[in-house]
Amino acid sequence: MKLASLNRGRDGELVVVARDLSRYCSAADIAPTLQRALDQWEITAPKLQARFDALQQNQLESTPFSAELCHSPLPRAFHWADGSAYVNHVELVRKARGAEMPQSFWTDPLMYQGGSDMFLAPTANIAMASTDWGIDFEAEIAVVTDDVTMGTNLKQAAEHIQLIMLVNDVSLRNLIPGELGKGFGFYQSKPSSAFSPVAVTPDELSQHWHDGKLHLDLHAIMNGEKIGSPNAGVDMTFNFPQLIAHAAKSRPLGSGTIIGSGTVSNIDRSAGSCCLAEVRMLETIQQGKPSTPFMQYGDHIEIAMYDENGSNIFGSISQQVVPYNNP
Repeated sequence: MKLASLNRGRDGELVVVARDLSRYCSAADIAPTLQRALDQWEITAPKLQARFDALQQNQLESTPFSAELCHSPLPRAFHWADGSAYVNHVELVRKARGAEMPQSFWTDPLMYQGGSDMFLAPTANIAMASTDWGIDFEAEIAVVTDDVTMGTNLKQAAEHIQLIMLVNDVSLRNLIPGELGKGFGFYQSKPSSAFSPVAVTPDELSQHWHDGKLHLDLHAIMNGEKIGSPNAGVDMTFNFPQLIAHAAKSRPLGSGTIIGSGTVSNIDRSAGSCCLAEVRMLETIQQGKPSTPFMQYGDHIEIAMYDENGSNIFGSISQQVVPYNNP
C-alpha cells in the first residue's frame, strides 16, 4: 500500500494513495496521523491495507492526488538516523582530499542522528541565509520502522521495516569541516531534510526489494539536467537490516524511527552522482580542482524513482533554493 500525509496541522492528516498516485482517500478514521498508525501498526496496518485495496478497486470516493498537497509522510519524527551505507562514496570523498580511509569503515557502519522535529514538505523551498555555506542535495533511500528492541539481530531487524521513502538530506558542505574538526559531529551543517510525498510498504516494490535493499535507479535532476541515476541496490555495503541493528545496538528504536541509507553511489561512475559533493570530488581527482558550484538561489532539485513501466513510485521531491528572510 501507499500512504501520505496531507499538509494539515503540525503532524499532517493520514491518507491512502492509489498505486498510480492518481487519487487518495482519507484514513483519519483508522489513524489521524502516520505516527499514530505506526504506534499500533499490528492493528492499523490490516485496516489501512483494506482501505488501499478498496481504493484500487474504485469502491471508495476519492480525490485527485498531488504532491503539492503533502507534507512529509512523517512531518516530524521521534528519531531520524542517517547512515553512509555506500562506502565507495565515503572513500571517494576522502581520496579527493588525500586522506586515508580506515579499514573499519567497510565493516562498521557510519551513522549520525539528525534533527527530526521539523522536516520539509516534498515541494517546500530550501530556504538558506547564505549560499556561502555550500548548499548541496543528497538523494537517498530511507526506511521507517515500528518498535525495535535494543540488541535486535539482522533477521529481526528486517521484519521491522514497514515503510520505504526517498530522502533529500540537505547538507551545508562548507560548514561540515569546522564541525567535524571539533570531534563532535554534525549539527549546523545538517538542516531540515525532505522526504518523498508517499511512503510505500515493501510488498509494493515486488522483486525490486530484496536482501534489505531497493534495486532501482534513483534519479537526481538539477535545473532540468540529470546529475545522476545510480542503482540503489548496487554497491550498498550495509543493507537496511544492518543499519537498523547498528542503530539498536545500545538503545531501542521507537515506532516511526527513520533510517537513511546515505547518498546513493555506484563504483561505476557512468550513471552519475546523487550529490554535488561527489561530482566535485570526481572533478578534483580528474582535474585537480572542482568546477561545479554548490547550489545557488533559484536552483531546483528533483529526486524520484521509477519502476520498470516508468511509473513514479514515491512521487517526486521537488525543491528550489531560496533566500531565507528572518522574520
